[in-house]
Amino acid sequence: MIERYSLPEMDAIFSDTARFSRYLEIELHALDGQAARGVVPVAAAAACRNRAPSVDEAFVVAVGERESITNHDVAAFVDVVQDRIGLPDGAWVHHGLTSSDVVDTAWCAMLRDAAEVIDTALAELIGVLAREATTHRDTVMIGRTHGIHAEPTTFGAKVALWALQVDRDRRRMKSAHYTISVCKLSGAVGTYSNIDPEVERHVGQAMGLRPVPATQVISRDRHAEFLSACASIAGTIEMIAVELRHLQRTEVAEVREGFAAGQKGSSAMPHKRNPISAETLTGLARVVRGNLQAGLQNVALWHERDISHSSVERIILPDTATLTCYMVKRLTRLVAEWEVDVERMRTNVESTHGAVFSQSVLLALVQGGMSRDAAYRIVQDAARHSHDTKTHLHDVLAGMSEVTAAVDPAELARAFELGRLVRHAGRAVDAVVQLGAH
Repeated sequence: MIERYSLPEMDAIFSDTARFSRYLEIELHALDGQAARGVVPVAAAAACRNRAPSVDEAFVVAVGERESITNHDVAAFVDVVQDRIGLPDGAWVHHGLTSSDVVDTAWCAMLRDAAEVIDTALAELIGVLAREATTHRDTVMIGRTHGIHAEPTTFGAKVALWALQVDRDRRRMKSAHYTISVCKLSGAVGTYSNIDPEVERHVGQAMGLRPVPATQVISRDRHAEFLSACASIAGTIEMIAVELRHLQRTEVAEVREGFAAGQKGSSAMPHKRNPISAETLTGLARVVRGNLQAGLQNVALWHERDISHSSVERIILPDTATLTCYMVKRLTRLVAEWEVDVERMRTNVESTHGAVFSQSVLLALVQGGMSRDAAYRIVQDAARHSHDTKTHLHDVLAGMSEVTAAVDPAELARAFELGRLVRHAGRAVDAVVQLGAH
């Protein structure tokens, strides 16, 4: 991952030193398991663990230099480990294993850890969204469909619905966490031809992974599920980001991203204050979704294995996990620091001169005995006249004899009560509060 979007907690999982540390952990656990089965001398397994090399930058460089000769990264890794441990004990490293036993188990351990980091970040995002939803439970704003003013809603309801969707994404990630928390140490083509299944069980127990049946590789639908959970999170974040980009438009001006002291919105125009975080999140969502496509294509491998997936995964697995976590954290910061203009929201509700109450008037006329189509046409024409003359819709309707014949003045006035329209909008907020209760 490029430095701009990298995170230390993800670097600690996916860096070369972290990856080779996983490899070594697996090799040593496998030696212990082999020793317990009497395949590897107990003293040799103990010597390997005691003299195991420190996996640092120098070790990574040594593996790279060896790989330039072997043209095989795992073989190079094994060669360096054996050399650092020394013979004859080091010769037992990688005994009965194939490269995929080590690589695939390591990938699963890394993705499991990444899923846990993402889960923690999602929990924080849900908490911030829940707080804002509660704060703005009664903050009335205009609801929009097709980008056009519809009926009033509340900002609290809008944010609460976001929180509920993020919670569903969190549950998807938890499911992916379970699916990916597996291991295999079953050798070439997965038949345990040169390794006892108990060794696999031993390694899995030591690493907190579940042994699963496999060919030479763990099935890539598991990795695709992890990528899919990430893509779903990215999709939700993009949905929120696009909404916030709209709400910050000059013509709308209801919500603004926080703007730090000294920050510049434009290199040319000093007045600019742009929704840069929301736009960045929109762009990164495209990358995460694209990586899912590549991950799905990795599911179809030749026979018991090929390595067409390998080069792809070196890029998309760490990058997707890192970007997903980065996006969650950046959105959390955006929400925590945004500025909500309550007065502007109310002004926008009132900007269409009462047209947003058209459905309420329609229903009142129907209840007064008018046919729905006739009522619809009357209100439609009245709304058009209200817009053209900038006269409140209530006043236009109150001057129409066919309206006053169907509904009395008090009933017509009730149709324009704002509180009545949003009296149940808090249900979404209540649902978010319940998340915290559980």
